[in-house]
Amino acid sequence: MVGTVNTYRSVIALTGPLLPLVSFLARLPVAMSQFGSVLLVAQTSGSLATAGIVGGVLSAGQVVFGPVLGRLSDRHGQRPVVLAAAAVNALATAALVAGALGGLAPVPLAAIGAVTGASVPLIGPLARTRSVALAHRAGADERVVGAVHSLEGTLDEVSFVLGPALVGLAALAAHPAVALGGAAALVAVFASAYALHPTAEVTAGTPAQGRAKAGRPAGAGRVRQPGVVHAVRGSLALQGAMFGACQAGIAALTAQLGVPGQAGIVYAAMGVVSAAVGLALGALPARFGLRLRWRAATAAALVLSVPLLFTGSLWPLYAVVTVLGAAYAPHLITAFALTERAVEPARLAESMAFAASSLVAGQAVALAAAGRLAEWYGPSGAFAVAVGAAALALALALATRVPAARTHAAGLLPAQRTQSPAVDPVGGPTAYAGR
Repeated sequence: MVGTVNTYRSVIALTGPLLPLVSFLARLPVAMSQFGSVLLVAQTSGSLATAGIVGGVLSAGQVVFGPVLGRLSDRHGQRPVVLAAAAVNALATAALVAGALGGLAPVPLAAIGAVTGASVPLIGPLARTRSVALAHRAGADERVVGAVHSLEGTLDEVSFVLGPALVGLAALAAHPAVALGGAAALVAVFASAYALHPTAEVTAGTPAQGRAKAGRPAGAGRVRQPGVVHAVRGSLALQGAMFGACQAGIAALTAQLGVPGQAGIVYAAMGVVSAAVGLALGALPARFGLRLRWRAATAAALVLSVPLLFTGSLWPLYAVVTVLGAAYAPHLITAFALTERAVEPARLAESMAFAASSLVAGQAVALAAAGRLAEWYGPSGAFAVAVGAAALALALALATRVPAARTHAAGLLPAQRTQSPAVDPVGGPTAYAGR
């Protein structure tokens, strides 16, 4: 326990106490925008079909353009890219609210939704990239790097539980427009604060000359990613499919039981347990390598999801879903850690964004498919999608060859190795403590 606390102290010493808080608040709009847009459009237009279209194109915009923003961050630095994206996203979100309240036609409303999704600042993937870069610059060991992934994964989990909950509360207390307006304000303030934080200098970008110094000619083609990177993206898409299928199944079962309001609470319980287990993952000894963690997490997801097929009442649903949440964070954290270990530093933000987009894409597709299956076959039809996705994820983890060591040297590119880290008095590296 003491060792785990010291490890996380080393992580906070690297980033400073303010950066995790700012990045967490900047992540909330990502979790609020899709759900909030669906509620808003459904209420203002009276059409669930229109609401689904707007929410769908918003997700599609994020999936398609997320990696583009990541690539731009790799080349030009996080600060200008996040500042620009935050400004566009805040304006687009505000325009979506105004359009919905003003009765805008479905097609232009969907177009605004697409811009909103395409401009979402990828704070989660970018924060991982920045924190990992800080750890490597300080010469931190793999235990600290692993704790970085655990902390970032926990912040993601909590944001995706709290975000929809805030939307629901705002919708009940006032109007969905209040929730989306709040999301626009959070993006404008906290995504900008994240961009302007002093640690942004460690992700200042790698222009063509920087890539040439790193051993790649300025005009050279893009290096092919290792096979494990593509396998991890597929595994994350399947994880997203589990999320979407569980959402559809939980909604269908609680509606069948006459307590539809419980759906969000059940799903939140799963997220809370997932976040807690993710934070505890930092205590796992280094001898449990990433390959073993990947296989164990996907195996646990399969075993723990099977009882969903036989769950027909509320309290067993709470129990099964809560326990299942314990398998989710370890898989997500391990998947992002595998990505970080396998890709070259000059493409880390893009690769992290691609991984996050895979998760969103899998969730969106499965939510639509599982919802239809729930209508035809009941909640078990949706839950069967979750079990099938877990089985495929385990098969992928077992079949993929995971390199025993990093395929690229850890650390920053020459253009970014400009400062030496300070040393924390307790023995851990520090760079921005107190800011």
